[in-house]
Amino acid sequence: MGQYIQVLHFGLIHRYPTNSVIMEKPSPHITCAVCSKPYKDPRTLPCLHSFCLQCLHHEIEKSGSQQMFQCPICERNTSIPVGGASVLPQNLHLGFEVEVAGYMSKMVNNSDVACDHCIDGGNGPAVVFCCTCHQFLCKVAYEYHRTGRHLSKHKMVGLDQEGARQLHTTMKPRDHYCSHPNHEENKLNFYCETCSLLVCLHCTTATHNSHTVKEISTVAKTHQMEITGALEDARGVVTKLTGAMDEINRMIENVEIFKRNASLAINNAFETLQQTLEERKKTLLSELEAISLSRTTALTLQKEQFEKMTHTDHEIVALGGLIPTELQATLERVQTISLTPNQHSNITVSVQTDDLMPKLSKFGNLFEFYLSASSSTWMSTSEAKVGIRYDVKIQSKTSEGAEYPHGGVEVKGEMRSKTHNGAVVYGEVEDHRDGTYTITLTPQTAGPHQLLITMDGQHVQNSPNDLDVRPKRDYHTLCNAQQVIQCNRPRCVAIHDNGDIYVASNDHCIYVFDQTGQLKNTIGSRGSGDGQFSCPSGISIKGDVLYVADTHNHRVQKLTSSGKFLHKFGQQGSGQGQFNGPWGVIIDSNNKLIVSDYNNHRIQIFNENCGLLLTIDGKGSGNHSFQSPEGLALDPLGNIHVAACGSNTIKVFTREGVYVRMYGDPKGPRGIAIDDAGYSLVSEYRGNCLSIYDPEGNKIHTVGNLEIPYGTALDPRDGSVFIANYGANTVLKYCV
Repeated sequence: MGQYIQVLHFGLIHRYPTNSVIMEKPSPHITCAVCSKPYKDPRTLPCLHSFCLQCLHHEIEKSGSQQMFQCPICERNTSIPVGGASVLPQNLHLGFEVEVAGYMSKMVNNSDVACDHCIDGGNGPAVVFCCTCHQFLCKVAYEYHRTGRHLSKHKMVGLDQEGARQLHTTMKPRDHYCSHPNHEENKLNFYCETCSLLVCLHCTTATHNSHTVKEISTVAKTHQMEITGALEDARGVVTKLTGAMDEINRMIENVEIFKRNASLAINNAFETLQQTLEERKKTLLSELEAISLSRTTALTLQKEQFEKMTHTDHEIVALGGLIPTELQATLERVQTISLTPNQHSNITVSVQTDDLMPKLSKFGNLFEFYLSASSSTWMSTSEAKVGIRYDVKIQSKTSEGAEYPHGGVEVKGEMRSKTHNGAVVYGEVEDHRDGTYTITLTPQTAGPHQLLITMDGQHVQNSPNDLDVRPKRDYHTLCNAQQVIQCNRPRCVAIHDNGDIYVASNDHCIYVFDQTGQLKNTIGSRGSGDGQFSCPSGISIKGDVLYVADTHNHRVQKLTSSGKFLHKFGQQGSGQGQFNGPWGVIIDSNNKLIVSDYNNHRIQIFNENCGLLLTIDGKGSGNHSFQSPEGLALDPLGNIHVAACGSNTIKVFTREGVYVRMYGDPKGPRGIAIDDAGYSLVSEYRGNCLSIYDPEGNKIHTVGNLEIPYGTALDPRDGSVFIANYGANTVLKYCV
């Protein structure tokens, strides 16, 4: 029989052949993290990391403590049990894996393996391995196994690669035997719960007869169920940890990407700077050469001129009597010219570096910010409607919530329908290079949608977000008014964000009605004082500010929405900032005030402090001309639409006063309103109707049977249409 090592642990005797655990290249999963060798008697800590028993003895000794030491892998503090590392649980699975690996190494790497059955090995090397006895067998021992009554069922494998591969599925762990001196041949098939100890059958009656003892298979099933439940719980944690590690790996990759991009940007910037400096140097040297050549040439010519006026001694002797005459002539010429050099020699260069060098020494910066998609925010100030541009503003932020000041991040936005087979609209992204972005989407279908916004593939805060897209308005349904409000001679109407209805009346005041048509407030009275009116014809309200075109007082008044006077400007006349019957008034997105000047046939644009910015003059002829402008409206592009009653035209200008186009053939256009899709609603007091035009200027519908309609307005909340039906003393509401 072969030689064995017996290991005693908690009543278990484990028998290993002395030559069974030798490997040349151990696998990492059976290698101790401390000694980097195959496990020898592996023991498991409470943190579930395992190490060789001898390595644990060394780690405990190295800690210098008798109570606590750290796990060499996770650094978790572990209490040192009474009895030291020897009483820590043995990892039987790892021990078995080491044993199997040792056998596999012998089978693959050694040509001659000694027989474990024969004592002297005189019958030759092993030819098979018994997976039941865990022994290498020579031909004689193999024949004994094959023919023996109790051994013939043992599983054998050959000593080759195929045999090594079969070990894991064929070889089973060894049986464990009792450590009691009289029970060494008894297997440990029972578990004493009182003592937490594996025992044999004889021990259950001899020393554990009053204890709770169960068959080991029953206890194993219970533990297996508990472990299975714990593993199910752990899988969720593992998934999260795996996701976190994937995110860390992505961040590591991003660091390299950002490093490469930053390196490229730095190199490009300095190469450009060097190229610019080199070009500047060449330019200065070229200019220096040109100046030097010019001055040298001029001085040389002057020098040659002077040389012509001098004579040598030989010339004087040769010419004799001619000299006095020529000398006198030379003296006369010299008196008429300047003997001073016609060019100075000084060339001054200024290449001061005192101011430049400090700036160059600090040129360029690196910012160590951690951009966090989950901290980044988005917002939109408009409703999502079919066919209408929907803008989303993104503010990128760091993980600490501070605004991230740089662009260059990959931002994506999409709107996905929850119906219509999940139709998707992809947004166009504008990078403002300051950490902010604008995503523009135009939904194509109505109903519930999801808005998804990502930065570098990660969702921003509150993404995905549920979004309800409203259907496109159908103005063909406008027929009968759903609400009629009685009001004497209404001239203009405007709707507050809260739904209140403001009506300018020939009663020289502004009536305020609630959504049900009940009168809430009356603002102003007839007169020319502050807060008084004379035929107010135009009103515009934004937030808590109300502007009124006080027509016959030739001014514009600014009040609170409740009617408190704030300011006024303008007086009768045709000069800049003066009015002759101001009629329409609107406020644009930049709080600029646009006023139609009826009898001066012009549009005047003022800043929020009432200072004149621009005049669009309609007098004259051509596309730019119009007469008696009344209603004003802004389309989604910010262009100004002018309802010119006197010339029966609707003309469109940019806010800079540039003519764009003209559309329609209205009869006395007085009021105009434009929805967020660009549809125009024009009240025609001579035609007694409301005409509706699409964004291209084509008439698509007419609401008739009105009586001298004046102003018209849209409810900013739901797009309902309001008409000041002047001749019938009513304000009509149409629901779209």
